[in-house]
Amino acid sequence: MTAPITPVILCGGSGTRLWPLSRKSYPKQFVSMIGEGSLFQQSAIRCSGQMFAAPVVVTNSDFRFIVTQQLADVGIDPGKVLIEPEARNTAPALLAAALVVAGDDPDALILAAPSDHYIEEVDTFRATVTRGIEAAEAGRIVTFGIRPDRAETGYGYLELDAASGSAETIPLRRFVEKPELKHAREMLATGSFMWNSGIFLYSAAVLIAAFETHAPEILAQVRTAVSGATPDLGFLRLAPEPWSGCADISIDYAIMEKSDRLSVAVHEGDWSDLGGWESVRQHSDADSQGLVITGPVTAVDCVNTLLRAEAGGQHLVGLGLRDIVAIAMPDAVLVADRNRVHDVGTLVRTLRNEGVAQADTFPKDHRPWGFFETLILGERFQVKRIVVNPGAALSLQSHVHRAEHWIVVQGTARVTVDNEIRLVSENQSVFIPLGAVHRMENPGKVPMELIEVQTGIYLGEDDIIRYEDVYARGQGARG
Repeated sequence: MTAPITPVILCGGSGTRLWPLSRKSYPKQFVSMIGEGSLFQQSAIRCSGQMFAAPVVVTNSDFRFIVTQQLADVGIDPGKVLIEPEARNTAPALLAAALVVAGDDPDALILAAPSDHYIEEVDTFRATVTRGIEAAEAGRIVTFGIRPDRAETGYGYLELDAASGSAETIPLRRFVEKPELKHAREMLATGSFMWNSGIFLYSAAVLIAAFETHAPEILAQVRTAVSGATPDLGFLRLAPEPWSGCADISIDYAIMEKSDRLSVAVHEGDWSDLGGWESVRQHSDADSQGLVITGPVTAVDCVNTLLRAEAGGQHLVGLGLRDIVAIAMPDAVLVADRNRVHDVGTLVRTLRNEGVAQADTFPKDHRPWGFFETLILGERFQVKRIVVNPGAALSLQSHVHRAEHWIVVQGTARVTVDNEIRLVSENQSVFIPLGAVHRMENPGKVPMELIEVQTGIYLGEDDIIRYEDVYARGQGARG
């Protein structure tokens, strides 16, 4: 029996084209976009079971606890989680994972997969992976091609060498960049071009050898970053100095477009990279008028329209809309013509240039202990809802500019204020004076929820001094 395949799941992207639901602080891979669970959870489930080993996840420091929590929520062992000191694109990330896997078994097969793709038919996907195993074990790099059903200009293409190959895989003739519409139509008509999914199957040793041949300078930097990596609460932090010296380059440009060892396994099932709101609409269940609704929405006489509301206590109403996308969040609303949603990424850059916080910051801030969200923000006060997971604890901390008042509305909190420790139950409250050293813990078995009222001259998240922290976050707003 073939040894289990090690999935390498990349989840460090920002996904701005699905703003405002996806933002830099909480991108699309962690959001419940279509189907059950987040796209990251769906990716992990697809790559689990008898034919797969525990995954290797490559992410950044801000997302590391989200990764482990979301995997735990679907019952998947997180395996190794590599922390990138900074984003350097897919080539260094996949090479780092290959070096780590090769440390245990150089011949181990790796399935490299983004965390933000939507693939509905799991069994069909696993069958495609199985068809690529023989070629990967023979030293080939197998890329997955998606049979196109339209002349799409948003994807790269793979041209197959139809004159050779096996029933399982076909040699790749060449990559084609995102084409103009006329060229896309011509390629679709030939039947020998597939969409490039960005999913690959190879052995660890083969990928490392490809870097030795085509990108030795990247291999040298990444090898040093991996050898200098430090354990951190079960994570593996790659060494920052050599990592920063890596080229910011995709695996396609660094290796795949140069290698002569590529084969294609054609995936016949549904697939999308969910690159924008129109992709979400196309892959969602629409009614006979092409209307897709999610959340508390009422639509009257709306055609070919996507309406999505995410906030509790909010109701989105569409009346007589044609070809519209409307996404309502608690702090931002997008209303766009369907034909312009490909410009959402550009719009986000405009918001950043204007200093709009909603460009990157999500209203719900996820932390390793749970999450908080701002309910009201005034000039000298802020009201937050805070949810702490069972057994979790915030850091022992103090503030220079604000005092806090906590009211428990669900569960029980163990509260430290200077030298006093006490339990605060539902409908009870506690005051945290300015400068007091304090901590909040959830000693129970259910989530603990409280309302926090802050008052002071400055209410920023960076007004925090940490003295102890079970998550080793250091100082700063997120650590």
